[in-house]
Amino acid sequence: MTAQGRQRRGQALLFDPLTTKGTAFSQQERRDLGLLGLLPYAVKTIADQVAHSYAEFSSRQDDLDKHIYLRGLQDRNETLFYRLLSDHIEEVLPIVYTPTVGDACRRFSKIYRRPRGLFISYPDRDRMREVLRNRREQQVDVIVVTDGQRILGLGDQGVGGMGIPIGKLSLYTLIGGIDPARTLPIILDVGTDNVDLLHDPQYLGWRHRRISDEDYYAFVDDFVTILHEELPDVLLQWEDFATAHALPLLKRYRNRLLTFNDDIQGTAAVALGALHGAVGVAGRPLSQQQVVMLGAGSAGIGVLEMIRQQMVAEGLSETEAAERIWAIDINGLLTDDRADLSDAQRRFAQPASRVTGWDGRGLADVVRHVDVGILIGLSTVAGAFTEEIVRMMAAKTDRPIIFPLSNPTSRAEAHPAELDEWTDGRALIATGSPFAPIRHGTYPIAQCNNVYIFPAIGLAVTAARASRVTDAMMRVAATTLGEASPALHGAGQPLLPAFADLPEITTRIATAVAVQAVRDGVAPAASDQEIAETVRRARWTPDYQTHQPPEATSPALSGEK
Repeated sequence: MTAQGRQRRGQALLFDPLTTKGTAFSQQERRDLGLLGLLPYAVKTIADQVAHSYAEFSSRQDDLDKHIYLRGLQDRNETLFYRLLSDHIEEVLPIVYTPTVGDACRRFSKIYRRPRGLFISYPDRDRMREVLRNRREQQVDVIVVTDGQRILGLGDQGVGGMGIPIGKLSLYTLIGGIDPARTLPIILDVGTDNVDLLHDPQYLGWRHRRISDEDYYAFVDDFVTILHEELPDVLLQWEDFATAHALPLLKRYRNRLLTFNDDIQGTAAVALGALHGAVGVAGRPLSQQQVVMLGAGSAGIGVLEMIRQQMVAEGLSETEAAERIWAIDINGLLTDDRADLSDAQRRFAQPASRVTGWDGRGLADVVRHVDVGILIGLSTVAGAFTEEIVRMMAAKTDRPIIFPLSNPTSRAEAHPAELDEWTDGRALIATGSPFAPIRHGTYPIAQCNNVYIFPAIGLAVTAARASRVTDAMMRVAATTLGEASPALHGAGQPLLPAFADLPEITTRIATAVAVQAVRDGVAPAASDQEIAETVRRARWTPDYQTHQPPEATSPALSGEK
């Protein structure tokens, strides 16, 4: 039963964050629902409450303190929490999620207040079904799961990684309109190799080194099997898994259940969406660009795979597309004579014969020898895009497209102001973390935040009742986002829309994705108009509901889904 369908009264109603209205309960509701005397006499509107809460939020001294305040508000009153966020979306997004969530994950055990979601710990592996059945709500539409091993660019945070699923699901609701009562954050606590955490007396996770791969895959397989039996229609999003596990897990399960990996597919889609606007401004289609990627982990390879698919869609052969993509990892350019490449990386390995005679195979060597038009960073190596490299690239193209996408801000390959200076203001820039506008505040910098994509996917599959997330659905999400690029409609505009416009754009993206799901045969047949109406109806909004006394509530009005 959803929050709206609960038949509660008195303190059970007042202290349930999904149903409470706090001081906004009317005098009649207070009399009917056993709330008399439990609240001060004054009745406030939700607008009054938002104003009060925003003043409290604004009084906090730093971003982490603001993050803690918002999490506390979410634990007390979810409707008010989301109304506050929606009224101040530009200001709160960096607090609720990146970059502040990284600090919250690092200090999770120290700032922990109240439980949220499920902690599935390896010592409880034989009672996993019991753990899953202990979830707050029985009906769930979206789950975000992590194992905490590769949190943003911060590495292994163990159980502290739970901050990521909590933050992501907040954005599923805020941006995608997913009912918060039907979301579930999960962490798979399989230990940590972070020595500092293992020695920290306040650490809340299983104090053990990470388990072996054999035990790990068996544990995850049990989790997926039991989860699919308990919640066969739920969308499962994989988040912040290490490269060694991320791609194998996605391949293992993507054809068995409704699932996707946001680091691989979501990052790829938002990057491709930003590239759509950038190549439009540059006047040179993606299929005619030479693309260099610094960082060949799961996120980097995911972006390159979607770029390759788009090049093919624009008319190139598989071979021609591969010839235009240059991937670089810590050991240099990926070439076919290297024995240390994964199968996914090998798809983007250049023939060693193409680099014969080069002095080296690093980023500077590639930029020196290749007509680079697009430079993307997902390496977490701060400052990797040096002045020398950027100026060398800018000398080869009128509008260099440069995306330092690593998170958090401290790991960015370059700062926008530097890129703007080194390219004489010609660079088309998007970043992974938020940065201040450049050129005296006249040029907003697009942030390639996955929030442009994953809430739309959640809304689409929930509304369309999809059974799978296909590659075509992700590409349609990217294309629809790219078509909304402000840069296509005016000089000096950012490559991606403003966060304030996200709810409406997300609805547009979700509709396109849902239509594609029907075309791909992974959702029940429906007309485009029916899908558009269903998507809009599916959106949850942060408005208080009028509560009826329990005895007056009929099943027809209970709000059950």
